[in-house]
Amino acid sequence: MGHRRGRRAVPRRARDGGDRVLIRHAIIELAFVAAPANAETWDWQLDDPIRPHTGVDMIDTEPDSVTPEQIAELKAAGVTPIAYVSVGTVENYRDDADAFPAHLQGNTLGNWPNERYLDIRDQATLVPLMQARFARFRSMGFEGVEADNIDSYSNDPGFPLTARHAVAYARALAGAAHAEGLTIGQKNAIELAPDLVDVMDFMVTEECFEQGWCEETRIYLSQGKPVYAAEYTGQGVDWAAACEQARDLGIAMILHNNDLKGPAQARC
Repeated sequence: MGHRRGRRAVPRRARDGGDRVLIRHAIIELAFVAAPANAETWDWQLDDPIRPHTGVDMIDTEPDSVTPEQIAELKAAGVTPIAYVSVGTVENYRDDADAFPAHLQGNTLGNWPNERYLDIRDQATLVPLMQARFARFRSMGFEGVEADNIDSYSNDPGFPLTARHAVAYARALAGAAHAEGLTIGQKNAIELAPDLVDVMDFMVTEECFEQGWCEETRIYLSQGKPVYAAEYTGQGVDWAAACEQARDLGIAMILHNNDLKGPAQARC
């Protein structure tokens, strides 16, 4: 089975406004306020073999590669488990892949030929499918989700998507996650943060130091919402300088291999 590798999309600065959220999800968002997954240390493992460990406060991992028993052991040790989920694409190796209509599947995703972009404008179809995933994660014992690929509009999805479509979809997904009792984190796409920080519970970033935008995550930090940052070993990052900035900002930062395989190699 294939697994996600690290995404290193360059952040876009242009903003495109926001769409109105589906009413049923907007109501859920107002009725449920999730507690942020506050953690001073974290790990991120998405490639087999997953090696969960209890030396961190939070672990973000591939839900199809761990068991409920492993999740229970982590929680018993005080580790908050977060499930990775690609909300902007469909991966053909997932058990529910056939539930995603062919007409909503666009171009393949870069170096991941088993993955296609989704037409996120069709919230009526996609949000219930994602909520079913969220419900499964919750039943396994996960406490939150990392929502990847919300910025498909900035790539080549095969559909005329815009930032406002991404905002509307992400806000609806936040309502769906909260309805299942899960927290939800924004992944990258810092330009969307002003429109999402009120409904998202935390943020996950890749290479914010290397790309020079860690400061922009203050929009989450200033609201008491944690930021979990990763820098990659293959990019020649100045790790000492990255840690200094992370400590100054209050970001939980790790240094990891590009495949996100095994435990992080350093953290600060």
